[in-house]
Amino acid sequence: MLMDWAALAELLRDAAPSMLKGTGYTVIFALASMVGGLALGFPTALMRLSRWKLVRAPAELYVSAMRGTPLLVQLYVIYYWLPSIGIDFPPVVAGVLALSLNAGAFLSESLRGAVLGVSQGQWRASFSLGLGYWATLYHVVLPQALRVAVPSMSNTLISLIKDTSLVSVVTISELMLATKEAVAGSANPLPLYMTAALIYWCLSLLFEALQRYLERRLNRAHR
Repeated sequence: MLMDWAALAELLRDAAPSMLKGTGYTVIFALASMVGGLALGFPTALMRLSRWKLVRAPAELYVSAMRGTPLLVQLYVIYYWLPSIGIDFPPVVAGVLALSLNAGAFLSESLRGAVLGVSQGQWRASFSLGLGYWATLYHVVLPQALRVAVPSMSNTLISLIKDTSLVSVVTISELMLATKEAVAGSANPLPLYMTAALIYWCLSLLFEALQRYLERRLNRAHR
């Protein structure tokens, strides 16, 4: 048993540098994709709320395509198929783009639902005070909608931590690919995969703590 623990410690020690480097890439990809997803999700939600079909239609098509196809397929299309028609992305850009596009579609629906959840009376009261559409949206509706949307948006953003494992298919050395490379030279892969799972879990817990902090801040501001 002592030999087993010694062998396990040596295995983890040898794999630690590459797995820690992969963890760093995972965090970077997740944060970049969160920013990209929010940047895409907010205008998409507004387009989906538009009264003009010409504005709504592209947003509806984008959301339907991203939500209705697997993220892995989207990665393959962006990294392997687009170069065949002259659109070529480096692996890192392709990975972040795919994750951002996917997250943006889900985030837009969370925001859209939250905005629709604000009563029409809030809009009418603002209009009666002389506020226009955009002023009402920014000053009255969005602060209330964000408070409602934070939990569902946070779930989408937390799932990005796990979804980054898929970018290994475009040869990006994030945590999962680093783990696979370490496993390739080991006769005992289970401890390495369990360690990777623990790292993903810890990262998710950090973002859950951030979610709870944002919820408290928004609820306090609302009160």
